[in-house]
Amino acid sequence: MMRLVSLLLMGLLLGGAAKPALVPELSQRRIDIIYSFTGAELLLFGAIVYPGGRAPEKAADVVVVLKGPTEPIILREKKKIAGVWMNAENARFRSVPAFYAVASTRPLKGIVDDRTAAIYELGLQNIQLSPSSGAAPEAQRRFEAGLVDLKQRGGLYAEVPGGVEVNQDVLYHARIAIPARVPVGSYTAETFLIQDGRVVAAAVRDIEIDKSGFERFVATVANRWAFTYGLAAVAISLALGWAAGAAFRKF
Repeated sequence: MMRLVSLLLMGLLLGGAAKPALVPELSQRRIDIIYSFTGAELLLFGAIVYPGGRAPEKAADVVVVLKGPTEPIILREKKKIAGVWMNAENARFRSVPAFYAVASTRPLKGIVDDRTAAIYELGLQNIQLSPSSGAAPEAQRRFEAGLVDLKQRGGLYAEVPGGVEVNQDVLYHARIAIPARVPVGSYTAETFLIQDGRVVAAAVRDIEIDKSGFERFVATVANRWAFTYGLAAVAISLALGWAAGAAFRKF
């Protein structure tokens, strides 16, 4: 409630602006992953500030995008050769968002044209994957579609038409599900105000997703002292195997 009051007060201060403005906020700026982490729900909300404090007769649309961090990926396609499934073709992508979710007041096709959607990366089919394999256009499109499909099935890519609600043409909010397998790193929450197919205002907020507690300790050790971590993992495995064997011999 206090955040909403702050947003409204800020809206009054910006009421004389020449163009509409967005005042976004997040329910939390940091998500900690611990051993019991089963996912989370991030609330993105804020206020739309119109010049003179008057909303246009035709309601504007709001689109929110949560994405990050980027990573290089090699996608391989398996084919059955001589009765055996083998890696046949592959495609390389330089900067693939590890997570991408977009929510909008209504389907994106009815909000923006293809060109605008591509510029602002609105929609799963408009994510900039930066292919670098030099494959033929048809093969490249097949690999891109396959990559997006894999991410969707893993719960890491999502498109939610109608996922943004706007109250009285001023306050908006959207909920985005964060899966348990979400990668750690820096994320951006982008909000776009769209009127007559044009982006008239945009705002960005940062969010950090990171491990904490024992999980953070293990990840730090694995990154900084990889060799020692590997030896410790082998030693623990051998010890557990020996203990299990000794226990079965007793019975």
